Amino acid sequence: MRGTERFSLAGRTALVTGASRGIGQAIAIGLAEAGADVVAVARSADGLAETRARIEKLHRTCHAIAADVTRPDAFAAHLEALAVTGIVPTILVNNAGVEEVAPSTDVSEALWEKIVGTNLKAAFFVAQAFARPLLADERPGAIINLGSLTSAVGIPTATPYTASKSGILGMTRALAAEWAPTIRVNAIGPGYFRTAMTEGFYKSRNWQAAMLGKIPMRRFGELDDLVGVSVFLASEASAYMTGQIVYVDGGTLAAL
Repeated sequence: MRGTERFSLAGRTALVTGASRGIGQAIAIGLAEAGADVVAVARSADGLAETRARIEKLHRTCHAIAADVTRPDAFAAHLEALAVTGIVPTILVNNAGVEEVAPSTDVSEALWEKIVGTNLKAAFFVAQAFARPLLADERPGAIINLGSLTSAVGIPTATPYTASKSGILGMTRALAAEWAPTIRVNAIGPGYFRTAMTEGFYKSRNWQAAMLGKIPMRRFGELDDLVGVSVFLASEASAYMTGQIVYVDGGTLAAL
């Protein structure tokens, strides 16, 4: 391959969880722009309709699946049903997640299960269901797990979230070591991005000012900032790269 051909995803199918909005939606559309067909997964059928419409405008196929990734057996059944029709994704973007802050002394078992169960446990079983047919046929694939700045540093009042995203990095490394050379497994660690999930923080001007003071590039991330690195990690341009996390944070971690 030469030049930009290395970044082409033509002929590939990408499975993206949490694809109805925010980061997941942006990455799903970005992969379609690079030539991939998409299997978009989220709980919200309405949100998926928008994602599907935008991908189909790019003349790519989009299969929308309204499913709860925290139910591993049900999710695996959806992939098995797709496989019967001949659709076996070779790219996975493990993006579905939740976030909620609370003092650690106030964290309930239910809150812990909600956050860690969605962000880490479900991500593992999604990866497992995705990987099984590829490993069985020795078909090359790529997994991109969504980490966070909290994959590297601790954030006060976000212990369950920090634990889940630190776990994502550990899981990424372990799966990369186990599934190579068939499936490459990498992660992206977004910095501060304004999404529906994080909107509550951005309502505070004081919080915004404090966070911008920590970012050398002096701006918050735009969703499009995550598309290029996603295409890179999904494509042959990163063919010798596995077990890594790429932080897209405007230099935040570098300045700590």
